[in-house]
Amino acid sequence: MSDYNIRLYKDSDYELARELFTRGMIEHYPMAFRLALRHPRSWLSLLVIFLGSFLISGSVILSILVLTIALIVLLICSRYVYSSYVDHCLSHDMLDIRKYYLQRDGRCFWVAESGGIVVGTVAAVPSSNPRGEKHTELKRLTVARSHRGKGIAKALCRTVIDFASQRGCEAVVLETSLPQIDAWKLYEKMGFWQTHAICLPSFTERLAYVMELFYRYDIPITS
Repeated sequence: MSDYNIRLYKDSDYELARELFTRGMIEHYPMAFRLALRHPRSWLSLLVIFLGSFLISGSVILSILVLTIALIVLLICSRYVYSSYVDHCLSHDMLDIRKYYLQRDGRCFWVAESGGIVVGTVAAVPSSNPRGEKHTELKRLTVARSHRGKGIAKALCRTVIDFASQRGCEAVVLETSLPQIDAWKLYEKMGFWQTHAICLPSFTERLAYVMELFYRYDIPITS
């Protein structure tokens, strides 16, 4: 028997839901930084910065200092990608969760509760894709670190899939990022498949080489 239950969002969940979302997103920037460092373009850029600094200054110490500053800038950019996204969401759909998700057709917001405490969230909205009239988008999936590995994230995903199925939708779609490794591995295990991936367009996102991944789950047709 599971030690958690999934229920509809209540106004008393507001602060915890926003806090869980914030923590769940910000925690990905260290991985984003590590992935950026592994990118060949990063190595080439850092090499050019080091050699350029050395040719200009003739000082190895100064060149190392400039290289260190470049690494710090890359780390800051990696964090900014996620912190700016969190700021946008907290002032948009997460500002008034009830109004945005529970008072509009085709939308919903659930929480996972364990021991009377909210430990996870997930939301559903109609897909914004012009070709996705019969698609539901899965959003705001997060689970507290202390409660991961217990099947909560999978149950929350299944809740959205069931919601979409009951509404006669053909598929559930979602967006995630490459550094969110645990998330996209979970989606793939559940039967989601990656439709495409893009490099995010802003300067900081390009600098940090953050890839956005798009997934789809086709809901089985029942007779």
